[in-house]
Amino acid sequence: MNIGYADVDLEREKRTGVPEIIYGEGKNAAEIEGIIKILQDAGQSPVMVTRLSDEKQRLLSKRFGKEFKYFPDAMIALIGEMKEVDGDGTILVMTGGTSDIPVAEEAALTAEILGNRVKRVYDVGVAGIHRLLKHQEDIDEARVIIAVAGMEGALASVVAGLSKAPVIAVPTSVGYGASFGGISALLSMLNSCASGVSVVNIDNGFGAGFQASLINHSL
Repeated sequence: MNIGYADVDLEREKRTGVPEIIYGEGKNAAEIEGIIKILQDAGQSPVMVTRLSDEKQRLLSKRFGKEFKYFPDAMIALIGEMKEVDGDGTILVMTGGTSDIPVAEEAALTAEILGNRVKRVYDVGVAGIHRLLKHQEDIDEARVIIAVAGMEGALASVVAGLSKAPVIAVPTSVGYGASFGGISALLSMLNSCASGVSVVNIDNGFGAGFQASLINHSL
């Protein structure tokens, strides 16, 4: 449905199994509100908005009231009730450090909204690898693993060497100057010597959570 500033895809769930999700960055609150209402009128519930700033969410929360929920760490809003779990396995979301948690939360919450059971294991980077090894049982039980890390991005390669599950690597822009805003981690993950690693774009927690959900619902 074309509304001038957006062409809202009302048939996406029929085609792909996942409904339209609104990318909040670059849109003002009124535009986001308009898209939400069109999706709701078409019967979509819940409606998910990603990369939503605090300023915009405050405006939208006044318009949608109690049905509007905002998750500040992930910068995600949910209008309506969370979908029941219908994915078979558990998606394990891991971070190298606490500075990676916002991107990890975007991934974890995306997967949960799409109907998956998610477990979070944060701050288990290779600088203190004993922290990671304590979670071998979680690694063994996971159907899909999302490894979120900045700096040199080594977490994904190490985790893939410990797991039979597919690993989705998420490079973050966390790190000092020579990390080049996440490019260093991105290249490290792309060059992983461990098999079974796929890589999404820098800071793309949403993409990782979405991909993990597709895997978890197809196995």
